[in-house]
Amino acid sequence: MHPLTISNHIFDWGSRTYVMGILNVTPDSFSGDGLLAMIESNDPLEPMREQAQMFLASKCDIFDVGGESTRPGSAPVDSETEKKRVLPVIEMLAREFPDALISIDTYKAEVADAALNAGARIVNDVWGLRADPDLAAVVAKHNAPVILMHNRSNPASVEVKAQLGNAYTGAEYDNLIEDVKRELMDSATIARRAGIPDERIILDPGIGFGKTVAHNLELIRRLDEIRALGFPVLLGPSRKSFIGYTLDLPASERVEGTAAAVAIGITRGADIVRVHDVHPISRVVRMADAIVRR
Repeated sequence: MHPLTISNHIFDWGSRTYVMGILNVTPDSFSGDGLLAMIESNDPLEPMREQAQMFLASKCDIFDVGGESTRPGSAPVDSETEKKRVLPVIEMLAREFPDALISIDTYKAEVADAALNAGARIVNDVWGLRADPDLAAVVAKHNAPVILMHNRSNPASVEVKAQLGNAYTGAEYDNLIEDVKRELMDSATIARRAGIPDERIILDPGIGFGKTVAHNLELIRRLDEIRALGFPVLLGPSRKSFIGYTLDLPASERVEGTAAAVAIGITRGADIVRVHDVHPISRVVRMADAIVRR
């Protein structure tokens, strides 16, 4: 597997696990962070600035900026609204943290194009290039790496519990791992046809997206089978409802469950972990790497 070079950043897959820190610019994030703090601040960008500083101090490798909630059952927003949320944050990060690596969490070509022009370097698409037919061409035009996530979300199968958040209950698979692998490779084919080289493709099994609690646990346990497809793998279990349902805990109390999922994921070959709680999880990552990496 070839290393990935993005400006002055080199991702040497297998040598260590990289940490992606979540910067939500949404009013309805399931995790309890997001746009509300920005709205209440005298300087709307100050909360994001402070969070970015804390992330960097904790050895965060990538900032992932998102302007639309992807929690089960969330309402979509239009491209203009999403751009108004994310572009000021990306421009501030690019200006004030010029050595930082920024990812845009979007499935919309228009948003991705504007974000990449504003200073983002990676596109993180929760629909694996299947939601917007123009996104693959935008990624290829910018020569950007793309994270292709597996997603079978269906609002009709969402269960809502007040303290635990939303979870998918009715997702059906003929064979979970084989179905996820096949659909991820379908997304990789879309990327390849648009001219995105294999070394700029990262796969994400989509923990929490169109999967039941049992599906999510199995995906983490068998993550090495996704890694065997030949692409680096991102794992995103942070604060998600499968942890809440397993431990009977709200999103604000899921850091230990996240840590367990991350640690097991690293033993199964995760290359990047996407998390909210960068400070404690970066310690988990370094300890797991010391045990697992050779």
